[in-house]
Amino acid sequence: MSIDREERGEVRAQASRNVERLGRPATQGWLRLLGSELRLIVTRRRNQVGLGVLFGLVVLVGIALKVSAVRHPRSQSGDLIAAVAGNGIFLGFAALSIEIALFLPLAVSVLAGDAIAGEANQGTLRYLLVAPVGRARLVLVKAASLAIGALIGALVVALAGVLTGAALFGIGPPTSLSGSQLGVGDGLWRLLLAVLYLAAGLAALAMIGLFISTLTEQPIAATVATAMVGTLFWILDSVPQLDWLHPWLLVDRWLAFVDLLRDPPFTDRIVAGLWVDAAYAAVFLTLAWLRLRRMDVTS
Repeated sequence: MSIDREERGEVRAQASRNVERLGRPATQGWLRLLGSELRLIVTRRRNQVGLGVLFGLVVLVGIALKVSAVRHPRSQSGDLIAAVAGNGIFLGFAALSIEIALFLPLAVSVLAGDAIAGEANQGTLRYLLVAPVGRARLVLVKAASLAIGALIGALVVALAGVLTGAALFGIGPPTSLSGSQLGVGDGLWRLLLAVLYLAAGLAALAMIGLFISTLTEQPIAATVATAMVGTLFWILDSVPQLDWLHPWLLVDRWLAFVDLLRDPPFTDRIVAGLWVDAAYAAVFLTLAWLRLRRMDVTS
C-alpha cells in the first residue's frame, strides 16, 4: 500500500510538472512524458521482481542443461536445447524459445494492464489528461513505453542466456541449423535480431492489453484478460483443425525467430510475422485511442 501511494504521488507530481510546461516545445513535452512513463516501468518494485524472475529462470535452465550434459555427455537429440551444450550463444535462443510462450507475454500483460486501468484506479488519470498531455498523446506515449518495456523484457532474457551460457558452456563460433559455422559476432547479431523480432510481437500483444486497460479501472482484471488472450492464441494455434486460422493468429510465427539460425537465414515467415504484428498493433492502438477519447474520466 505504501508503494502504491508513493507511485501515485510521483505520477501526480509529474502531471503537475506537465501542466507547468504548457509553453515549452511539443517535442520536449513528449520526451519528458515518455521518460516519466519509462521511469515508472523501470522503478516499480513488481516490475523489477518480474525481470529478476525472467533472468533467474534462464539461469536455472542453464544449470539444468549443464547437469544433464555432464550426466549424459553423448546425448545427441539434435534440437535447439541440445545445441546449448555445444555453445553458450545458443542458450540465448533457447531462453527466448522457452519464455516466449508464457513468461514474456505475462510480463507484458502486467505492464499493459496497468497502463490506463492503473491510472484510473489510483485516481491519477484525470491529472494526466490535463491540457498539455491530451488523450491521443497519452495513448501514444503509453504505447511507446509498452513497446520499450517489451524490448527490455526480451533483452533481459537474451542477455541472461548469453551470460549464463558463457559461464557454463563457453562462447565460440556457433554452428548454424544448416550445418555451417558462424562467427561469434554473427551469432550475437542474429540473437539481437531475434530479440527485436520477438519484441515486435510482444509490443503487439501490449497494444491489445492497452485497449483492454481502457475498458476497466481494475489493473489486475486488465492484466488477467490480456494474459488470457495470449494464452488463447497459443491454444488456438495448437489445434490442427484450425490450420486455416493459424496465419491470422498473433503468436503463430513468433517461433520463426529460430530461422535466423539458418545459413542463410530464412526470412519469409519472419516478414509475414512482422506484418501480422503491425496489423494487430495498429488495430488495437486505434481502438484504445477511440475508447479513451470517449471515456468520461471523473477520477
